[in-house]
Amino acid sequence: MTTTPPPWPGDPLLERDLELAAADRAVDALCRARPEGGLLVYSGAAGIGKTSVLAAVRARAAERCAVRSARADPATTAVPFHTARALFASDLAAPGGRADLLGPHRALAGPALGLNAPGSTPADPRGVQDALVEVAARAARRHRDRPLVLVLDDAHWADGESLGWLSALAPGLARLPLLLVVAHRPAEHAAEESRPHLGTLGTAARQRVTLRALTPEAATHLTGRTLGTGVPDTLGRELWTATGGNPYELVELLTHLSEHPLAPGTDQPAAVRELAATVRGPRLADRLGALGPDAARLAWAAAVLGAGVPLRLAGSLAGLSAARRAGAAADLSAARVLRPGDTVDFTHPLVAQAVYDAVPGPLRTAFHSRAAWLLTAEGTGPAAAARHLLEVHPGENSALVEQLRRAARDHLAVGAPDAARRCLERALREPPEHHLRALVHHELGRAALFTSPADTVRHLRTALELPGLDDTLRADATFRLAQALARNQQMREASLSVAFAAATTDPGPERARLRTAHFMYDAFRATEDDGPGRSRRLAELADPLTGEDNAERALLTLRAFDGMLRGENHTVVAEFCARALIDGRPAPGLGWTDTTWGFAYPCLAGVTYTWIDELDHAEQLFGEAVRACESSGWSGGHLAFAHMLTGAVLRRRGRLAEAETRLGEALRLADSIGTGLPVHRGTVCLLVDTLLARGRTAEAHRLALARGFGPPYPDAMILPDAPSVRGRLLLALGRTDEAVAELEAASAAAGRGRHNPVWAPWPRDLAAALADRDPERAHALTRRLRVDAERFGTPTALGMALGCEAALAPAEAAAALHARAVAHLEESPAQDELARARIALGLAAADRDQLHRGLRLARLCGADALAEQARAALA
Repeated sequence: MTTTPPPWPGDPLLERDLELAAADRAVDALCRARPEGGLLVYSGAAGIGKTSVLAAVRARAAERCAVRSARADPATTAVPFHTARALFASDLAAPGGRADLLGPHRALAGPALGLNAPGSTPADPRGVQDALVEVAARAARRHRDRPLVLVLDDAHWADGESLGWLSALAPGLARLPLLLVVAHRPAEHAAEESRPHLGTLGTAARQRVTLRALTPEAATHLTGRTLGTGVPDTLGRELWTATGGNPYELVELLTHLSEHPLAPGTDQPAAVRELAATVRGPRLADRLGALGPDAARLAWAAAVLGAGVPLRLAGSLAGLSAARRAGAAADLSAARVLRPGDTVDFTHPLVAQAVYDAVPGPLRTAFHSRAAWLLTAEGTGPAAAARHLLEVHPGENSALVEQLRRAARDHLAVGAPDAARRCLERALREPPEHHLRALVHHELGRAALFTSPADTVRHLRTALELPGLDDTLRADATFRLAQALARNQQMREASLSVAFAAATTDPGPERARLRTAHFMYDAFRATEDDGPGRSRRLAELADPLTGEDNAERALLTLRAFDGMLRGENHTVVAEFCARALIDGRPAPGLGWTDTTWGFAYPCLAGVTYTWIDELDHAEQLFGEAVRACESSGWSGGHLAFAHMLTGAVLRRRGRLAEAETRLGEALRLADSIGTGLPVHRGTVCLLVDTLLARGRTAEAHRLALARGFGPPYPDAMILPDAPSVRGRLLLALGRTDEAVAELEAASAAAGRGRHNPVWAPWPRDLAAALADRDPERAHALTRRLRVDAERFGTPTALGMALGCEAALAPAEAAAALHARAVAHLEESPAQDELARARIALGLAAADRDQLHRGLRLARLCGADALAEQARAALA
């Protein structure tokens, strides 16, 4: 039963009934027997009354809910996760609050919330964001008796990292006992990087309310209530005209008039216009002049430091003794500039902004410089002081450069690469001493790797052109440069960059790392210049190796992957994989979350196992990849890749429904970090292949169109062979001419020495397409496929080749070939291929038992069209 909520406390807000009713509905939904959380957004211009509405919302919600609130401040927009810390402050301060709230996410969320010092390595931004989403969910579940309401005022000034967290939290609010209430000005008042997050919050909001100015009637009513009933209505109208119905300005004017009434006979309109000019813009700060120099300096210092900072620090920054600070604070409070208290709290953000704008330019710079020193002396750390250093004019200050570099490291360690980038870009403007410039560009390149591959390329190339990097850092910069180029679909440039660096680096571990990376990026190219030659050089280097160190193991991994693509005998390829691993697992330093060698090498080992029928080994590797990424907080591209590769294993096993689910999760994760990345292309290719195997051709076609799956293909290899998959899609759509052209293009892989008939099964589909129009070519393709399959030697390859040959064979020979295909595929993990072979044998030999067995297996695999074919035959 729904009860009528009690009235709002105090005097009702004028003309805000609809706004408060929206809060009523949201709180009622939250307090049901089955709580339903959500997001309520209020927006409007400065002074329109957002803070007053939120105060009423807090008061209303506090009667039935646990309420946590914070107000963003322009002085902390550059401080990562400042708003998140403010919202959780009371929960974290409670006895046992930290352990209870953070739970298993302490390692990632703790540094972001300021609970423990940042680590020495960069944190994955998406992982930190996801950890904070889980912290919010844990906080909501702690308050089962009193659902949780989070209230954020002035969200346009919140730091980008906190807004990113709230944007990630918003879609799941309906499933939590948590109501998020946000108020902000129009997006143009926010920092550029924050605007998309405000847009996301607005889109996700169940209710979005725009606050409007008060009407003339409301202004007249408020004037009478404030100044007394004898005041003429014309004054209220004049006040409304002068303020446009802005509640803040209207209340300020009325407060002044209550203290200093207009003299009889005064030109009312002119006096009101003159008075209105003092409550906005530069004239608002002019009142400081009448309060004396101490009050002005304290107000300026407070505006530079921002809200929430101890007033004693503002006094120190202003150069005032304790007694003078107390007197100035009292004067500012009486003048309605600061609220009484021990911390900086302006009466309104408009006042704070006006006072900050009024600080003389040279003094403002000096205040920011000294503020950074004061905060550092307070033990707040370089990251908190960095926001002030960003405002200091460049002056070749080497100490400032070092402070900014330390702050950037701290920002990266808490998962705030954008904040790190701002610090390092400011350090470059100082500028740093000549021998440090390469280091700053290198650090900038690594910071931008999370958000902008193009910026990474630019900064790392500059770092490599400058003196100052030792061999280790030069190799690292080149390695990161190649990573960024590859992510930017510049595979040839990635290969050339590491090749040149390897040729100019002295023998040693760094040269081995670069040389191996050169082989890797060449192998990743879809159209490399000399594939067979590269394979020969790689074999000459890797074949004698035993895997004594990580350089050898990386080369052996590449040798195994190359052998798999070339279709070498699977036992030989498996032996190279075994040498590259230690007891079937990546060696220390070559693991999933190790950053020196990168994520690629264990990926390649698992991919190789996947396509040589060693799926147990692949599943073990990729399962470990998912666990390692999740435990390390790598929930962006790396986790998406791990899910994609796990989906590939499920696809190879023929567990098609499970594969589709896992690949859908990989695509969701990939979409959350950007578009057009290698993980997108691989996941879409595998998903199209899986849908075709299930017989859902129309759905596969829609996905391909929506995701741009087709030529021209990027230079980076797509897993598995993309032209083969698209050719099969076109064939399934009945577009045979286009399918033949696509599959003929896929055959170019054979010219580069890639003859794996499972990775690139284009001969099977091309033979089917040409069976009627060019039977001689079709038979030649089946013979070629048989040769490749016998050399490769996996049961899957042999079964597929025999099935293809049987499909084109005369009726009297087909049944025997299908039987041999079934015999091989019974040893294969590819259960959907076995189902296909059994049904083909049942049809060729009129064997109902094989049809029944094929039907059961097709159902287990989720191969719906194949199962329907068997059912029709049995009927």
